[in-house]
Amino acid sequence: MSDNTTEEVVSQEENINVEPGQEADPVATLTADLQRLQAEYANYRKRVERDRAVAHENAVGSVLTELLALLDDVDRAEQHGELTGGFKAVADQLNSITSRIGLEKYGTEGEAFDPQIHEALMHDESADVAVATATKILQPGYKYKERILRPARVAVTDPAGE
Repeated sequence: MSDNTTEEVVSQEENINVEPGQEADPVATLTADLQRLQAEYANYRKRVERDRAVAHENAVGSVLTELLALLDDVDRAEQHGELTGGFKAVADQLNSITSRIGLEKYGTEGEAFDPQIHEALMHDESADVAVATATKILQPGYKYKERILRPARVAVTDPAGE
């Protein structure tokens, strides 16, 4: 049933004109009631499916948020050359699983500063940049689908004032 079904049923009920003293057709009345109930049920089912999908996304997002500290530790270990042997295999598998689920890491040096996805922790001015730029990534940002789980924490360089 479409979303317009309820409106169609209401308009059909209005078309059933009963003059005073005349009985309404019980079949038409029951048919209109049945159509209205079917439309309400279809709308309810769509709403429940939509709510279920949102709850699933929120649950996955909260689990991924809890894993961000672990992913940061793995990145730091890799940067310091401590990621070797069996631990490297576990770290690669962890990164593979989180990216397959839909976790995206973002934030690169040199990109324009966007307060919607970046958190400025340090500020500097330079004549080398034309717009506010994230010159150093202090902590990468993560997003799941379109939801920002953690903004990228950056050092920002603004153009030098005149």
